[in-house]
Amino acid sequence: MKMDNSPARGTRDLLPATVAVRDHVLAKITGVYHRYGYQRIETPALENIERLTGGQGGENEKLIYRVLRRGLDETVAADITLTDLVDLGLRYDLTVPLTRFYGNNQATLPQPFRSFQIGPVWRAERPQKGRYRQFYQCDIDMLGEESVLAEVELIEATTEALAATGLDGATVRVSDRRFLSALAAAAGLPEAAWGGLFITLDKLDKIGWDGVRAELPGRGLGGAAIDRLQESITSLQGGDPATLEKRLVAAVPNAPEEFVADLTATASALAALDGLTWEFDPTLVRGMGYYTGQIFEIVHPASSGSIAGGGRYDKLIGRSLGRDVPACGFSIGFERIIDILGGVAAGARVAVLYEADVPLTTVTGAARELRAGGDRAVSPIRRRGKFGAQLGRLEEWGFTSVVHLKGDAGDTPEERPLGGR
Repeated sequence: MKMDNSPARGTRDLLPATVAVRDHVLAKITGVYHRYGYQRIETPALENIERLTGGQGGENEKLIYRVLRRGLDETVAADITLTDLVDLGLRYDLTVPLTRFYGNNQATLPQPFRSFQIGPVWRAERPQKGRYRQFYQCDIDMLGEESVLAEVELIEATTEALAATGLDGATVRVSDRRFLSALAAAAGLPEAAWGGLFITLDKLDKIGWDGVRAELPGRGLGGAAIDRLQESITSLQGGDPATLEKRLVAAVPNAPEEFVADLTATASALAALDGLTWEFDPTLVRGMGYYTGQIFEIVHPASSGSIAGGGRYDKLIGRSLGRDVPACGFSIGFERIIDILGGVAAGARVAVLYEADVPLTTVTGAARELRAGGDRAVSPIRRRGKFGAQLGRLEEWGFTSVVHLKGDAGDTPEERPLGGR
């Protein structure tokens, strides 16, 4: 029987030209994050299943790839449970592994600790355009900083990193879990029902107010409460950021003072950043259960979903360390960024194309000279067939220019661009 050589469903092989683009984008992001002082760490792909299923991953916990214990028999008894068979799982994000890392190593880390991670994660998604079962995330986190300096710096660094890749036209959306909780309490809902309200509010941009209002009675809200909820949210959408504090107090009188002060400070700092487009979005929820304060997303017209997201999670590290540590993080959806940018230039790449009668020392010397000047140079031999056809193939393979070496040439020929560049 012939073996199926296609990748596993929801995964992909990446050709050299595609990887070159990804490397180029990652280098731009990495350069910005390093300038802000974020230090790169690495964590294992495998985590203990108890940690991954601790109730903090929201819907993602349903998408975990579980790994069977070693040494299992080929068949198992009918009364064996999944817990008996599984002890590890593939990470579904980079935040949960980070909290374990910090708990184990915090005594040797600078405070606050600025962490930078890039790596693959796995979720048992239903494959579709822009959603894969194996994909890369790119995260920065600040651990140990109580003030909104963390939120502001994370937003500034991430938007600068995206701009460095060539992505423009993005908008930052900001909200706060404490605001959402105050909104639910003002509506008269018991805390156990807040999650359902948040799920419905998160759909507002997709189903509109008619759709949201149709769902809210099933969440335990009556007509008058629904009217007040809609009025509160509508009053906070758009508007001048300078009046945000006043509008927050008017819309949700029971909102914690700390939340209002924090959000006002963040708004003032973001308003001072040139070129940043941002808005307070009272319907922003974020799916992870571990968020405790401000949350944020970056959206772009070319993507149906957010291209980056994060927030404050002050309670999560305590599960590993035994005491709470203030923490805030921002994750770039690396695959979506690549999809939006498409064929972004990955830098110059020179083909030193040589005829068969050219001495090897001449070929390697020409390539060496180009590399010394900072170019990436490769030396393919001149093949039989039309010269123009080979140049076309070189361009398809990602080369940007060519140097053609002939046996009867004296000096090294000049470099010329491919494809009219």
